[in-house]
Amino acid sequence: MHKTPTDFGGADFKVLLSAIRKLSDFALINEDDLEPMHAKGLVHAHVRINGTGAVLRIPRYSAAGLSPDLNISYQACCFRRASASGHTPFLVDTLDPCDGLPWGALIVTEIFGSVPPLPASLPAIAKALAAIHALEVPARTERLPIPSFEDPLTNTLENIEGQAGYLKKAGIASRSLVQLEEELTRAREFVEKKRKENVPVALVGTDTHPGNFMIRPDGTAIFVDLEKTAYGMPAIDLAHASVYTSTMWDPDIATELTDDEVREFYRHYFLELPDTHSTEWRPWCEPLRRFTWLRTMTWCAKWQVESLEGANWSVANNDPAYIKKVRRRIEGYFDADTIERVRSGFNSTMDIGCD
Repeated sequence: MHKTPTDFGGADFKVLLSAIRKLSDFALINEDDLEPMHAKGLVHAHVRINGTGAVLRIPRYSAAGLSPDLNISYQACCFRRASASGHTPFLVDTLDPCDGLPWGALIVTEIFGSVPPLPASLPAIAKALAAIHALEVPARTERLPIPSFEDPLTNTLENIEGQAGYLKKAGIASRSLVQLEEELTRAREFVEKKRKENVPVALVGTDTHPGNFMIRPDGTAIFVDLEKTAYGMPAIDLAHASVYTSTMWDPDIATELTDDEVREFYRHYFLELPDTHSTEWRPWCEPLRRFTWLRTMTWCAKWQVESLEGANWSVANNDPAYIKKVRRRIEGYFDADTIERVRSGFNSTMDIGCD
């Protein structure tokens, strides 16, 4: 099999193989045992270690802007803490960054199953998120290296504002740009209004679009992409699992949910949680849906610009065919009629957090 650097996240294959063989559980691995998996993400390459039930997650860069050493340490902690939920892979081991393996790698248990068909898998995804969110939140001094913000609402807005600087450079049609600017104004007003309120915090996955879940044969949903785990707002995870830009992201499961399907998703989620969580978290669900959608849309603008300028997620560092599909998908998100339809949907699900 011809092995390219792109298949292995930019790592040198011989260096990667040598690093794996130094681990006692993988000492007998040979070249043919490392099987690149279908590219479905921008941040990591995934390589199956045949016969072991394990997968290599090889970072191409750090989504959080961390150094290679800190990035591996952070991601390892994400898996350790979230796996207590029973709805994520388990960490097996790590490979330290080195020459030829610039970002190191994680070895995690392989999840055998299928992509989640929508809307049928929404109850399972809701149950998985509830289990992750219900994990005990440590004292603030014990949360590192996983990020935890004093004011997660303001922090999210700052993230949106930073990404919004790319909107005018991304070649977006003027009508679409006006709509997005209106949403930015709405987001600023919302944060100002809620600034003094206590925001519920839990361990969150952050990048919880349905394509980042796998469904096991027994119907259990497993969240597999943990490199952005943080202590943040659970309502954003719920939104990111069910807004248009998320349910349409993975072409293998792309589905535009109806308002009733979205309501059912939230209903199943709150059935899994104690009443105290429901009381505290429900009021944030509806307003943070459009907040989360705007976060995604501004990220898409940033991607449109930076992917053409040789960034880590450009064609130079990824499968060109995959990048082409991402670009086409994002162009569809920026269609003015699509934006208008999505915004109207937010108005029709005003009762999303209600019993």
